Amino acid sequence: MRNINIKRIFKSKSLENIAIFAASIVLIYLLIALYFTNHYFFNTEINGIDVSLKAHHKVSGIIRSYVKDYKLQLVERNFEIEEILGQDIGMLYNEKNSISKIYQVQRSFKWITSLLKDQKYYVADLFFYNKDNFEKKINTLNCLNKEIIEPRNVSFKYREGAYETIPEVYGNKIHRDLLSKAIEKSILEGKTKLDLDKNLCYYNPKYTLSSDKTVETQKLLNKYVSAKITYVFGSQSEIVDANIISGWLSVDENLDVHVNEKAVREYIQGLAKKYDTVGIVRNIKTSTGKKVEVKGGFYGWKMNWTAEAKALLENIRLGEVMEKEPIYIQKALARGEDDIGDTYVEINITKQYLWFYKEGKLVTAGTIVTGNPNRGNPTKTGIYMLNYKEKGSTLRGPNYEAEVTYWMPFNGNIGIHDASWRYSFGGDIYKRRGSHGCINVPVYLAKKIYENIEEGTPIICYEEVE
Repeated sequence: MRNINIKRIFKSKSLENIAIFAASIVLIYLLIALYFTNHYFFNTEINGIDVSLKAHHKVSGIIRSYVKDYKLQLVERNFEIEEILGQDIGMLYNEKNSISKIYQVQRSFKWITSLLKDQKYYVADLFFYNKDNFEKKINTLNCLNKEIIEPRNVSFKYREGAYETIPEVYGNKIHRDLLSKAIEKSILEGKTKLDLDKNLCYYNPKYTLSSDKTVETQKLLNKYVSAKITYVFGSQSEIVDANIISGWLSVDENLDVHVNEKAVREYIQGLAKKYDTVGIVRNIKTSTGKKVEVKGGFYGWKMNWTAEAKALLENIRLGEVMEKEPIYIQKALARGEDDIGDTYVEINITKQYLWFYKEGKLVTAGTIVTGNPNRGNPTKTGIYMLNYKEKGSTLRGPNYEAEVTYWMPFNGNIGIHDASWRYSFGGDIYKRRGSHGCINVPVYLAKKIYENIEEGTPIICYEEVE
């Protein structure tokens, strides 16, 4: 029984102590709450001014003192520092502010929360300043009055077969409107330091070394210059490689790669001018042993430079390495000094004679009648090529119609054909009773040519100087 009574006594004392402790805690909490009915909480800032535990009626004096000594430090690029003093802009404490609204927010019984969380407030009408003075001060800032270095994106430079990156330039160009707004905001919020870079007051390059687009662009440039196109022109060749392609490439402000299509066309046009042979002057050694100069006509190599420029652009964009012939509108039978080769028809207008060689061997030869120059129908000199051959044709023209067995046109409606209505060929017949421009030949000669000639065979028409 005695042991049980002792336990009850201890238990009773413990409960009493707990009650006293709890009451003390509540009392202390209430006393502190009473203190905060006219004081600011712990960790309280108003527009950047520390007013923790300060009496409400004393805060206006603290703020006036703060305003009197206020200065905003501007941290610029290259670690340059400038300051704006409150006095410079006529900065004053606004007596008719709305700071009292904070009292309503900081209910005294909630003071405990200020131990756990910062109490930061912004009162929009706490300060005011002279706007004219503000603008004048902004205009005199050194950062707005120095020599401007424009920002530049990362760039690319071709060197020894590949592109390397050139770092971006940040420069020092200030966005004045953003700077003005950032300074105004800092002043009104009572901040004492403004980092212009972090607050985006500068114009910055859009792309830098670390941009994903930079990697993509460099990769694409190197793909393009990895292309190597070897154009074959008989025993000669022209190579389009990185050294040429790099001169055609450019990168715009969005880091998009462009191939200069005009330059590509001009390059292909240059190849055409160098290697096309249609209409060029050729020195021909004739069957009579003389050398004659022949120009004009349609025979020869003629590049389709429009199609080939388009093809080359695609080759470059795919980074292809290849050997190729360009796309031609027309091909000759050979490449060489005169590109005629050893299969051709030779027509000597002066001597009214024709020779047909195939693979260097004379197949047939004979006298002919060409166009009548005295009636305005001369056979035009030049080098042409057989368009096609046809057996059994009717030739029609102004005031004439003729049936021929072998028809071999080479210059529009001008061609080689048999002329069964003629009893003689050669001599000066063409000057009196010549054709309308065609090459009239005996039937046996026409037949032999027809049986051995192929489409595309060169037809050489020339005159000898007597």
